Amino acid sequence: MSKVSSTVLDQLSGKLGNGIVFRNTAYGTVMAKANRKSGKRSQQQAEVRCRIANVSANYRLYAGKLEQAFEGKGSGISDFNQYVGVNYSNPVYITKGMRVSGCCVLADYTFTVGSLQPVGMSLNGSGILVSDLSLGSLVIGENTTVSDLSLALIAQNEPWEEGDQLTFFYGSQYLDAQGMPRATMVAKKVILRVDDETPLWEVVGSEGFQSVGGYLGMSEALDNSGAAWVHSRDKVSGDTLVSTQKLVVVSDILDSYRTFAAMKASADSYGGINSKKVYLNPNSSEGLGGLGGGTSQTGGGSTGNGSTGGGEPQTVTVTAPTFSGETQFDSSTQVSMSAENGAAIYYTLDGSEPTSASTLYSAPVTLSETTTVKAVAVKDGVSSTVTSQTYTKSSAGDDGDDGLDKD
Repeated sequence: MSKVSSTVLDQLSGKLGNGIVFRNTAYGTVMAKANRKSGKRSQQQAEVRCRIANVSANYRLYAGKLEQAFEGKGSGISDFNQYVGVNYSNPVYITKGMRVSGCCVLADYTFTVGSLQPVGMSLNGSGILVSDLSLGSLVIGENTTVSDLSLALIAQNEPWEEGDQLTFFYGSQYLDAQGMPRATMVAKKVILRVDDETPLWEVVGSEGFQSVGGYLGMSEALDNSGAAWVHSRDKVSGDTLVSTQKLVVVSDILDSYRTFAAMKASADSYGGINSKKVYLNPNSSEGLGGLGGGTSQTGGGSTGNGSTGGGEPQTVTVTAPTFSGETQFDSSTQVSMSAENGAAIYYTLDGSEPTSASTLYSAPVTLSETTTVKAVAVKDGVSSTVTSQTYTKSSAGDDGDDGLDKD
């Protein structure tokens, strides 16, 4: 065999023909026969592939608009990794072929995580998505200006300030000529300026900027589509603060991609699973992950037990979250929360019972006043029992602050 120069070997990428690979050894770079591996995956490998496929497809819809959408993101952690992490426990299954061909099932995924107060959203009796942003007496129309909206939002909604940004995201679900699911996403933003006399609809359009019973809402009912508003603010440091938001989705097809059949089709498309204690074994009661049931909820997720298919529904349990931090403190204390098996944690600080519509935990919470923290862990649409702990400030006095800072 003629000698292959090291320069050429360095430029080649690991494989030459069928079953031939390059390997670095003590004697230099050599060609060797590749080990043949089974196409089947372990249960964990298959679960990751099945869960991530549609999450990745949804992330691509935002086309770069999620930069700085996750506050407190660790060094070296990408926006994509954050997006996958917060939505991993909300499985929607598509096959490998669907992923490769660019299919996407629009899903009720969380797409921003931050410390600003979330924009509350709900569907009214006509199926129109309405926010909890009060407009006071303002009725939005063709002559409404950016100034009009800015003055109304700032006056009627205490956390809002001039210079804040309000962004409306709108996604559409449709089937292509072959009946495969496709989706699109658009975003419109307006910066609150009390002296900006530009017509509002020239900036953001009318679809997500209407007066509905005195509140900001949409112009039409959601129908095979999803939407959400996001509040964001620039800090002096250059960091961006955002509200934690989840896309509200009304879809004819979403639930069908959360079934056991959809999960099995997805796993099979990746070569199946080589473990005996999973769904491919007819003598096993174990399945690949839990299956969220029910319809999408405006407040963030649905509840229900997964079914193993062809049998009785499994009883799925989620362990309650745990807290760490000094329960008695002089000036402040940090509360960290953790949950098992990648469950998402939602918490409250006002004594109310937490649900999946409460604040999503993403970083330790700093308390500077006596506060009762309640939290619930949610995985695959199933909620744990509530963990509650009161953190007591030893010193007297009240500086009027609400006691919450997010690191």
